[in-house]
Amino acid sequence: MTNSYFAPVARWRFPESVIPDSLTEMAIDGQRGNEGIVMWLGRDDGDSTKITHLVRLRGPLVDKRPDLINIHPSLLNDVADLAIEHKARLVGQVHSHGPGYSLDLSPTDREYGIKAPHYLSLVAPDYGNTTTPIQYWGVHVFVEGNGYVRLTPEESHTRVQVIPGSRLPILTAGGAE
Repeated sequence: MTNSYFAPVARWRFPESVIPDSLTEMAIDGQRGNEGIVMWLGRDDGDSTKITHLVRLRGPLVDKRPDLINIHPSLLNDVADLAIEHKARLVGQVHSHGPGYSLDLSPTDREYGIKAPHYLSLVAPDYGNTTTPIQYWGVHVFVEGNGYVRLTPEESHTRVQVIPGSRLPILTAGGAE
């Protein structure tokens, strides 16, 4: 049985600026030798979800390390508040793994990551300092009853779509670093 609150998502759609803007944000932490993260807010449109806002995490409630990101629950509440304010919902995230690390989700990602149906979780290589097309990143979708499932590059090309559009707003959750 599926949860009716979460509409099935066949495709995630976003303007081409989302990837370079997300990479730029993650590279800030990558230059310090740490993983980085950007949360994505969006709205459902039939069986598609359109990414509408990027959210960067700041302050003492997010701990970014070479092989771990720990987000305090109250910071996720701030992300939820931003989503409500902008009439969107948290639909996914992209985070980086360091050079030589797998593009699969780590055991920590799987155990403690967001577990909502149709949640999109991308893993960018090289702490976000990459030119590799996103179809070759780790592209994972949370599926009820199965956990996170990694999409093949072909599935990623079909389901994660770059569309025409303007640069998205980048919101900030948490305090200054």
